[in-house]
Amino acid sequence: MLDQSTRAAILKLREQGHSIRSIARAMKVSRGAVRDVLRSATEIVPTLVRPEKPTPYRDQILELYARCKGNLVRVHEELVASGAQFSYQALTAFCRRQGIGHEPKEPVGEYHFQPGQEMQHDTSPHRAEIGGQLRPVQTASLVLGFSRMLFFQFFPTFRRFDCKVFLTDALQYLQGPCETCLIDNTHVVVLKGTGRDMVPVPEMAAFAERYGFRFQAHAIGDANRSARVERSFRYIETNFLVGRSFRDWADANQQAREWCDKVNAKFRDDLKASPRELFVVERPHLKPLPVWAPPVYLLHHAWWIWKGMSPLTPIASPSPPTSSDATSKCGRPRTQLKSIEGHASSPRTRA
Repeated sequence: MLDQSTRAAILKLREQGHSIRSIARAMKVSRGAVRDVLRSATEIVPTLVRPEKPTPYRDQILELYARCKGNLVRVHEELVASGAQFSYQALTAFCRRQGIGHEPKEPVGEYHFQPGQEMQHDTSPHRAEIGGQLRPVQTASLVLGFSRMLFFQFFPTFRRFDCKVFLTDALQYLQGPCETCLIDNTHVVVLKGTGRDMVPVPEMAAFAERYGFRFQAHAIGDANRSARVERSFRYIETNFLVGRSFRDWADANQQAREWCDKVNAKFRDDLKASPRELFVVERPHLKPLPVWAPPVYLLHHAWWIWKGMSPLTPIASPSPPTSSDATSKCGRPRTQLKSIEGHASSPRTRA
């Protein structure tokens, strides 16, 4: 059974004039499956109804469940002794679906996205061996909602400047942004409000406007809304970081980029395709990158201690003091462009 994203990709490829044979080859499905999707002309997955073997024994199962005090192993033994022919797994699955001995779980929701509709961004703390030491790192990740294309990088901290550096690298890697970037209610982006009432800080709103997308926060407590990006963190922790060590931050982020290339090209059973193959459909729907964007920078203002003046008095004179008259409070020039090692979008430090 093909899922909704695969069916949507098949319909989109057909609209673009691809043959059934080429679609089947690209999506790694049979030509018959492609014909079935084209014949239905909808991306909605049809409901599959199958008869269950334990159905005729429902009343007997209820009676045995009460008599055996909820022990389904004993219930199955009694049913088999009375002539029933189905497995223990079939019994437990039937009981779950029928709510026998199980509290029905509240569905958390299922989300489907059109190409170019939404990308999801979040961060998560991890520990990585960098320079021979196990260091705490902030893993920043961006995932496209439709194709599941993944990009992530490591940072020692993650503030507003780091966020802009990461998103610039990510959008260059993905060749453009989606219409919306879903985030949690992080202070890095949020000025006030939560969920749909969230107002981003002007600095981040201007950054998003420059690239043609907008930030949107999910409701507080609705972490499942950002499941696309949340799921990637566990994969990174249990796969990429296991047994790997890095010379420095630049090496860690270069290996992360290469791992993203590998993972994005890998076939996924749940998608019936690789993210890279689905990205072929999504790429035309992404916003184009600006012809030119200013480099990401952070201004540092030096404060100097003058003889006879109070500490932390800013310099007003255009000529800096001599070393005999003043000492630098922060050890940096008055204005400096900060860079982050290992991130292509960050400029070199300028003196």
